[in-house]
Amino acid sequence: MTDTTKKRVLSGIQPSGNLTIGNYLGALLHWVEDQAVYDNYFCVVDLHAITVPQDPHELRQKTREVSALYIAAGLDPDTVAIFVQSHVPAHSELAWILTCLSPLGWLNRMTQFKDKAAKQQADSVSAGLLNYPTLMAADILLYQAHGVPVGDDQRQHLEFTRDLAQRFNHLYGETFVVPEALIPREGARVMGLDDPTAKMSKSAEAEGHAVYLLDPPNVVKKKIMRATTDSGREIAFSKDPEKAGVNNLLTIYQALTHGTEAAIEAQFEGKGYGDLKKAVVEVVNEALTPLQQRYNELMDEEGYLEQVLATGAERAATLAEKTLKDVKDRVGFLAPAHRWPVNGSR
Repeated sequence: MTDTTKKRVLSGIQPSGNLTIGNYLGALLHWVEDQAVYDNYFCVVDLHAITVPQDPHELRQKTREVSALYIAAGLDPDTVAIFVQSHVPAHSELAWILTCLSPLGWLNRMTQFKDKAAKQQADSVSAGLLNYPTLMAADILLYQAHGVPVGDDQRQHLEFTRDLAQRFNHLYGETFVVPEALIPREGARVMGLDDPTAKMSKSAEAEGHAVYLLDPPNVVKKKIMRATTDSGREIAFSKDPEKAGVNNLLTIYQALTHGTEAAIEAQFEGKGYGDLKKAVVEVVNEALTPLQQRYNELMDEEGYLEQVLATGAERAATLAEKTLKDVKDRVGFLAPAHRWPVNGSR
């Protein structure tokens, strides 16, 4: 049931690669903490995933995996809507309508598109990659979301969504809520363990780049103990690029312990980087152990995950189809007199 007394929030994660401690600290943890504050819709964005080639079997498997990790991290399906993006066809329908209203110049200016396209052959870059921001706008605007949790890398896409909502509202009358960014309070940008100048990525191939949410404790320890630091000894929060590795470890530690910078620096005063790494290993494994146990239970419970996703999609579709109907009416589409028979029935 939609709660009209709370502001609505929409967010999602792609089912590609492996979810990392960065996804947990930058997104999932905050979703869990705020799930009673907002009217929340959290989807697994499989339509976004296919903007680059995906193995079909792995995509299905990862979609289930990410869905289960949402719940294992602490999201309550009775409180929030958890669903798969492609299970609500209105996402694709609204995306096409908004694509037809999106100036090509706006899309060509998207930094993420230019970065990803630069890594591919020019003739192999898909139109889907170019139109990624339009699909993201459809995701958000379908639910009349007031807020969207975003990191720095998605700020430009949210601005695109705001501009597109305002453009539609100007052309066709007030239709969409213009969403605001919800910036995570702490731990919003966890960097790579092997390269602390680059954001931790779930699709990176380097073995020591990221701690994955399903990594066993010994693997977590191995990765963190090998994390890049520097030749110094001072353990302090810093914006100095030379101290990026230490700062990254402190950021992870702070996000999991909720300590102040001053208290954490005092805790490690006179200690070495090895002590810091051991402490980070301990708090990361303390967080991941119950999450992994719950994840395994969910994956072993036949039919439960599918039921959660079906219920979430039904709740999401109720709201999404209402918005889509309004959009179609304003654009000028002729409403159907009836629905086509389902499965050939009359």
